[in-house]
Amino acid sequence: MAQMIIDTANHIAGYAAKAARVKVVAAYPITPQTTVVEKIAEFVEEGKMDIEYIRVESEHSAMMACIGAAVTGVRTFTATSAHGLALMHEALHWASGSRLPIVMVVVNRAMGAPWSIMPDFSDSLSQRDTGWLQFYCADNQEVFDTIIQTYKLCENERVFLPAMVCLEGFILSHTYMPVKIPKQEEIDAFLPPYKSGWTLDLNDPISHANLVSPEWFMEFRYMIQEAMENAKQLIPKIDREYRERFGVEHGGLIEKYRCEDADLLLLTMGTMGSDAKIAVDNLRKEGLKVGSARVRVFRPFPTEEIGKLAERAQMLTSIDRHISFGMEGFLATEIKASVFNRKDKPLVAGYIAGLGGRDVTSGTLEKIAKKSLKWMRDGKVEKETTWVDLRE
Repeated sequence: MAQMIIDTANHIAGYAAKAARVKVVAAYPITPQTTVVEKIAEFVEEGKMDIEYIRVESEHSAMMACIGAAVTGVRTFTATSAHGLALMHEALHWASGSRLPIVMVVVNRAMGAPWSIMPDFSDSLSQRDTGWLQFYCADNQEVFDTIIQTYKLCENERVFLPAMVCLEGFILSHTYMPVKIPKQEEIDAFLPPYKSGWTLDLNDPISHANLVSPEWFMEFRYMIQEAMENAKQLIPKIDREYRERFGVEHGGLIEKYRCEDADLLLLTMGTMGSDAKIAVDNLRKEGLKVGSARVRVFRPFPTEEIGKLAERAQMLTSIDRHISFGMEGFLATEIKASVFNRKDKPLVAGYIAGLGGRDVTSGTLEKIAKKSLKWMRDGKVEKETTWVDLRE
């Protein structure tokens, strides 16, 4: 029987690292992530985790420590937020280019200046093109399950890429929720010990990641792209296998809610997906055919799944907790790209909401839906990008 734990998402991430039997944890504090590595430190002190716990001097060093450990063939883990993730940027490319299945929790926090410790997705989405898989969680249970699933995915020989498991600061990181944690032997059966594709061995030395000429560099990048496509196929399968074993499923690439007959779909990421369900239920009571789709995996982007949603819906509305300055929200851009070549493509509208931790309630989403429905009926999107609840 599963153990029920009532704790914060940050502590749950620590429980997941313990359950995954990681061997090396690189720790450096930053609000609101700090309690993730603090929880792991408690486990080490209590003798519940037999690991190398490395207290480094910066986030860049944290990632380099994980890279150094991963190349020896052991399972690694770290966590960070915001400016800490930005400091890692160079090393993120090195981890993916080296094909190392490092798993990192990113506790999302807005980037300064001005300073903020509250959440939006500007930190992780700014790392979109580093070759890391990106998952966005809606609740504490999904944080635990996704970390376990992600190790299984990243360590698959068809993938061998690192992954970020993203959760919003304070909305999840410091919020208590009940979480079912399977018995250790059950997790071990689902997630066997890590078998590396290659290792650095003093007794069998090799040269790794040396200078590559233009003759071969593109092929290395092509293989990362190919691995992303493989991951896109494996993620739903692993999620289904997890459900079969543990009775919990999160929708694979996209969690869909009342989409079958919806004319309008609200597309969100992270915790906003939970509020979208409430909004959809309220709008349905008014006779409005609205559904929601929470994009759980941003990299690889679920282009085909978005295309399937577009077959029935007349309009797709994205709500981004992020802005790509000079353009629009990343989610809006990717949705438009996913449906661009469709013969009967739906209308697409983008909204910017919740930056720096500003509340986005179900009521907010209902207003967005009703404005979108008006545009849908008129057959024209009046504004490509709409900022929600701006102060005058």
